Amino acid sequence: MNSRENQLKAFDRLLTIMDELREQCPWDKKQTMETLRHLTIEETYELGDAILDNDLDEVKKELGDVLLHIVFYAKIGSEKQAFDIADVANAICEKLISRHPHIYGDVKVENEEQVKQNWEKLKLKEGKKSVLEGVPRSLPALVKANRIQDKVAGVGFDWEHPEQVCEKLYEELDEFQQEVKVADQDKMEAEFGDVLFSMINYARFLKINPENALERTNKKFIKRFQYLEKQASIKGKSLKDMTLAEMDVFWEEAKKL
Repeated sequence: MNSRENQLKAFDRLLTIMDELREQCPWDKKQTMETLRHLTIEETYELGDAILDNDLDEVKKELGDVLLHIVFYAKIGSEKQAFDIADVANAICEKLISRHPHIYGDVKVENEEQVKQNWEKLKLKEGKKSVLEGVPRSLPALVKANRIQDKVAGVGFDWEHPEQVCEKLYEELDEFQQEVKVADQDKMEAEFGDVLFSMINYARFLKINPENALERTNKKFIKRFQYLEKQASIKGKSLKDMTLAEMDVFWEEAKKL
């Protein structure tokens, strides 16, 4: 691995290249924080894909793309005389020191849960009016639900045992089924949302990341379905002309593979 000196040299090289691109490249010169925003979101999702695939070489490349965006935003900030990359780095350093009094102070903690609880309490002391202020509005709903539950649990608003969460899940499923019988679309949607929220909460208690779990199933389904398509094509058949029983033969083969 690289020494700290080489790491700093590499970062300085990136900052120099960013300066040059901002001055000389027509595309880079035109970019603003607003135009970069959707690209940053895309790069973050690509990093997430590489992590789920456990492709460390791809993780390295995607981290580079994300790092470029951070440097790009800092460059634009410096042009506006608002902040630069040193301000960004120092701000997160100060936050980390402030939020870890068990490392940089005299606070004692026994486990990870106490660290998380202290983190949320410290944020409230810093002036936040709600523990939920830190949840981005634009997060996908599934990820947002998980973050909401994590944050309120950090201040003690939580179930005590996984069994309680499981009971709540079954209760929400019953309520959903009752609305299905009535066939009220709006109420069905509301109750289905409660079911999903409870499922996510249960996953949290079982130390399962619901986003990762669902994406794992997505990838598994895609792989199996594409196998089905390939086998049907080899036999000269179109899926729309096949029966479910015929397709299920290939599906079971895919599961074994």
